[in-house]
Amino acid sequence: MTIIYGSPRFLPCGDTGLSVELADGIDRQANDRVQHLFRYFRAKRFAGILDLNPTYRSLFIQYQPWKCSFENLVMLVEDGLMAPDSGQVQQAAPVRIPVCYGGVYGPDLDEVAAFHGMTVDEVVSFHSAPEYYVYMIGFTPGFPYLGGLDERLFTPRKKEPRKWVSAGSVGIADRQTGIYSIDSPGGWQLIGKTPLRLFDLNQLEPFLLNPGDFLQFVPITQNEFKCYLRHYELCSRYLSR
Repeated sequence: MTIIYGSPRFLPCGDTGLSVELADGIDRQANDRVQHLFRYFRAKRFAGILDLNPTYRSLFIQYQPWKCSFENLVMLVEDGLMAPDSGQVQQAAPVRIPVCYGGVYGPDLDEVAAFHGMTVDEVVSFHSAPEYYVYMIGFTPGFPYLGGLDERLFTPRKKEPRKWVSAGSVGIADRQTGIYSIDSPGGWQLIGKTPLRLFDLNQLEPFLLNPGDFLQFVPITQNEFKCYLRHYELCSRYLSR
């Protein structure tokens, strides 16, 4: 059971970093407080604040101590937690993420199904049914850590991580599900793949998803997956002219 702290824990991270911990585990209420504090600091643009990184249960603040002392930063955090949250924008609808499950796109789907004594179709149904919440972005640029996975699909990580996982791969690791945003090593159980680009430096906003977003996975066929890729290729050619 997650414990939400009555008062935040202030953990210095070297001379220019502060981690503000609000709970001891993964909890939506705790993450709402993290997002509240994140929006507050982003809106205020205090002098000396260089970077803000929200996580499941904490906010990491990188700062310049010669412009904003540690003591002053602590007071700013305390003020922020008590301030009204006027910056939250309600998402109109969840982001729809098309996913081709199984086969070459989801090489671990059969293994996950066998682990739970399910059929492949049941795993796909349970995975695509919930509306997921983006708790945080991390590990690689644009990688979303999602809350809302059906507990019937909780699956241990791979015993030996893969040296290479392609961008767009959808995986499960313990209580979490997520999407690989770039080609990288990884130990999650891969059950499908999306043709969407979660991280694209050619876009004005390079991240497709942000903390606080909602999303839903939509199963698609291999032919539909290839159509999405052709669409991206045509758009890329047009924009490069």
